[in-house]
Order: sequence, then structure tokens, then C-alpha cells
Amino acid sequence: VLIITLVVLWSYYAYVCELCLVTLSNPVEKVAYLIIFHILFVLFVWTYWKSIFTLPLQPGKKYHMSYADKERYENEERPEVQRQILTELARKLPVYTRTGNGGIRFCDRCQLIKPDRCHHCSVCAVCVLKMDHHCPWVNNCIGFSNYKFFLLFLAYSLLYCLYIAATVFKYFIKYWTGELTNGRSKFHVLFLLFVAIMFFVSLMFLFGYHCWLVSRNRSTLEAFSTPVFQNGPDKNGFNLGFVKNLQQVFGEDKKLWLLPIASSQGDGHFFPMRVLCEAQNPLLGNEEQWEGDGIDEEPH
Repeated sequence: VLIITLVVLWSYYAYVCELCLVTLSNPVEKVAYLIIFHILFVLFVWTYWKSIFTLPLQPGKKYHMSYADKERYENEERPEVQRQILTELARKLPVYTRTGNGGIRFCDRCQLIKPDRCHHCSVCAVCVLKMDHHCPWVNNCIGFSNYKFFLLFLAYSLLYCLYIAATVFKYFIKYWTGELTNGRSKFHVLFLLFVAIMFFVSLMFLFGYHCWLVSRNRSTLEAFSTPVFQNGPDKNGFNLGFVKNLQQVFGEDKKLWLLPIASSQGDGHFFPMRVLCEAQNPLLGNEEQWEGDGIDEEPH
């Protein structure tokens, strides 16, 4: 976080002071560059700040064991009886995912039954709702509460780097060929282009990967470890289709999609599932086929 903060502060100084105020001579070009730059800079800093300081949500009280259940569970030495206790407790909760051997997902350190898509973060030492990963670049867990902010942070970081590289390139060539000779500004402009391109390339791959995850309604952890449902493992168990997958993260109000304002659907404890929907209504299993055949009539 300190490294990124220092790089961002330096990029602000290099672009505003050394490029716009010292190098540029055209006042119209100077004003246009500064306005667009500050818009991207504010969006970039705002989303980065939200990713850092938005605390990850933890499971509610109903997922924690009561004192009596905790005593009964800890005093029981037989694993099969412990599994039966967890099964009885989970019947009251909307929990549909299981462990690899079919048992209830339980966190021994937090002493709670894990909601679907919830995982324990060893760095934060808490269970995080819809945990994606622990990100050292924001020094925070990326989960249900700040995943949208993290995606916007990556997107605006890409635009920030791309805009700097595109506007600096012309003056990079002028300094490189000797058309401009200001020594101090020359160093900042040349180095600014290299840093912008370097971060743009690395962020492009990371943002592209998370766009693919959003389109499939998966987290990073689920991409590496397929979630297990009552009917077995299913990597597409939460995949509701491209549009609904986007709405899960960004919400239904499209005006809020590009703003770092919380708009994700649900409360992080329960998520719609393709497996559950098809089990409740077998007709939904043929929905994709109807769409592909172009049949507009609704089934009776």
C-alpha cells in the first residue's frame, strides 16, 4: 500500500507539474489534459480508498454455535456424531454447499457454520462472506462487501495508466529526440511513460481474469477449488447467466455500476444457485435450449 501510494503521488506531481505546467505551452491543451486527468485521478483514488477501508463482512450470529451446542460438539469425540450435530444445526440455515466428503462446512477457529461461498482468511483471522482472496496491494480481504470496489479500482487504474501513457507519449518522443531539453522534466516524463506502461500491462491481465470470473459468477477461490453441492461438485453452480451474474456484483441499477457505491445484490449469506433452481423447476433446465431455438412462447 505504501509503494502504490508513493507511486501515485509521484505520478500526480510528474504529470501535473512537470508535464502540464512546465512542458506544455498550449493553454487549451493544458486545461484539457488537467481536467481529464483529475477526473480519472479522483475515481482511481476513491475506489482504491474504498477497497482498503471497507471492512470484510463476517457471518451473522445465527451461523455461530450457541454455548450449549458448542459444549456438546467439543465434548463429543466420535466424528460421525459431530457431523450429525452440524447437520442438525445446518437444517435451520440456508446452507447448500458441502465439504469434499459431503459434510457441513464448519470453521473450527471461528466456531461457526460457514455460509455458502464463505471462507476463513488466515491473514485477517476471520471468516469472510463470499471471500475472493486476500489482496496485499490493498492490505484487505476482497469479499462480498468490497469486491465491486476492487473491480472498479482495477478498471480505473487501467484507464489512469492508459491515459497517462497516451498523453505523455508525444512529449516522450520530443524529449528522446532532443526537441525539448528541460533536464528535470525530461527525467519525469520519460520515467512516467515506462511506469504507466508497466502497470497497465500487469493490471490488464489481472482485470481480464476477474472479468472472466464475474461473467461465470465465480470467486478466485472457487476457480481453483470447485464448490461442492448436495448433488456433488459443480463449477457452474452459481452461474445464472451473463446478465444476472453482473447484477450479482453491480446490482440492477446500471447508473450505480461505475460508481464506488455499494449496490451488490443480497446480504452475502445466500446466493441464487443454478442447481437449486433446476431442482425446484425442471423446466428451467431447458431454458437455454428454448432461447437457442428462438421459441418465444412460454411453456405451459
